[in-house]
Amino acid sequence: MTRLNLAGIFPPLPTSFDGEENLLPEKIRLNISRLSAYELTGFLILGSNGEQVMLSDKEKSEAVAAAREALPPGKVLLAGTGGQSTRETIKITREAAAEGADGVLVLNPYYFKGSMTHEALVKHYFSVADASPVPVIIYNMPGNTGIDMTAAMVIEMASHPNIIGMKESGGSVVKMGEVLRSVKTDFQVLAGGAGFLLPALATGAVGGILALANIAPGICLDIYRSFSNGDIDNARLLQHKVIPLNNAVTNRWGVPALKAAMDHLGLYGGPVRRPLLPVSNDVREQLIGLINDVAAKV
Repeated sequence: MTRLNLAGIFPPLPTSFDGEENLLPEKIRLNISRLSAYELTGFLILGSNGEQVMLSDKEKSEAVAAAREALPPGKVLLAGTGGQSTRETIKITREAAAEGADGVLVLNPYYFKGSMTHEALVKHYFSVADASPVPVIIYNMPGNTGIDMTAAMVIEMASHPNIIGMKESGGSVVKMGEVLRSVKTDFQVLAGGAGFLLPALATGAVGGILALANIAPGICLDIYRSFSNGDIDNARLLQHKVIPLNNAVTNRWGVPALKAAMDHLGLYGGPVRRPLLPVSNDVREQLIGLINDVAAKV
């Protein structure tokens, strides 16, 4: 099985819709083309910022295909393929691989969260990894799922040869450290938020899948490079600088704000899919102020 190198920064691309909430593959390709001016490792399509849970199976396949078509040579394409059943997750995973995904990011099932025990989740990920034609990355996102997978779960999952890494969006550097000291040396952890990118790197993460990288890829890359080059003071300065804007497009105002920021910066954000609502004019003005503070230029 191919071993993917995940080191670096990935934007989790929003899914592009028109005013009637129809998929716009050409705008997905446009965003990839423009963001590829930066030295990003690759892109994630169909993550939480991609409104994956809002899409039909057909739309998911079309979005992956559009991203693959626009992907420059040498870049890595990841696709979010988590479903509520193991059967569904395997189906989405195989379809994403068939459309050109190099690896899949698998969010854990969460609807029957009371039954999502250590045993159930480990068996789920092992079954998906057994069936997947491409490498699997665990996705821990307690803010959306209501389940915070434990280090013990991830350590056991990491023993599978086709499970190559983890995206940790809960922000626990302690958990990252527990995992990294206990797993195979080539298991790769990615920060799931720019607000804790530097602490994650210091703990041993290889990079991040960062919503902020859609609108401020340069500064995300600068944090990563400064850390890699041993310039911790500069990395710390930049880390502090991005926290307010990152919070605005994640925990505070979410995907609608991320899309509004992309529109402001000349990318395509476009509408969200209901029941999500667009940001208000007041929020938009606050958002533009935060963008200007960071001097994000895309």
